Amino acid sequence: MTLIDGLILGLVEGLTEFLPVSSTGHLIVVRDLLGLQISSGLAVDAVLNMAAVLAVVVYFFRDIVDIVVGTLRGEREERTLLFALILGTIPAAAVGFFAEGAIATTFRSSLWVAAGLIAGSALFIIGERYANGRAELSAKKGFLVGLFQALALIPGMSRSGMSIVGGLLVGLTREAATRFAFLLSAPLIFGAGLKGLLELNQSGTLGADATPIAIAALAAFISGFTAIHFMLKFLRTHSLLPFVWYRLGLAALIILAASL
Repeated sequence: MTLIDGLILGLVEGLTEFLPVSSTGHLIVVRDLLGLQISSGLAVDAVLNMAAVLAVVVYFFRDIVDIVVGTLRGEREERTLLFALILGTIPAAAVGFFAEGAIATTFRSSLWVAAGLIAGSALFIIGERYANGRAELSAKKGFLVGLFQALALIPGMSRSGMSIVGGLLVGLTREAATRFAFLLSAPLIFGAGLKGLLELNQSGTLGADATPIAIAALAAFISGFTAIHFMLKFLRTHSLLPFVWYRLGLAALIILAASL
């Protein structure tokens, strides 16, 4: 992997991790388009994901501190948010643990990405159709959002997109659903990133591609931070429908390219 490869992958990861268009799906497509041959691809993706999640920690640092301090003080709202995040992490962690083999092999093709983009777009439309934005977050609602996040283990679905849709369907406002989706992504992806680092080190890829991976991680962090800020502002006044058109257009291009 060259420095340019790392820069491209990092930028793609950071921007698409928090835009509801599927970061994993875009990484797979970009590799195919550019002919990038990168060993331990799933582990590299995990490290890039972890770098992007660090952007979450930095962007929501005050919120994270408030959650911890508020929970220790027994504040109901912050304690509820913490339990919602814990329960919401369980479904994707469980699916990832038991289905890691299929995720790493069967689903990592451009056509699977296209299928995920289309299926996820349908859920976006359903989420917008039934969104009411009148409910408060609860631990149970956090778990239900976590079930949607688990769907994003299929490339093309989008982790942020599925979590936002889940939040809309349980009654959260777009802004609240987006904030919760970004906070919910942190523990799961950070854990996957640590596992990815170990895999890279054991395979020798970490030592051989250390500099490109570092460049990719830095690019993912910076672009991820920018994407978080954009999404929180965008969804205050806009729906998810513009992303539906983008996703369907990309899926059509992938299917067309595969048929040529």
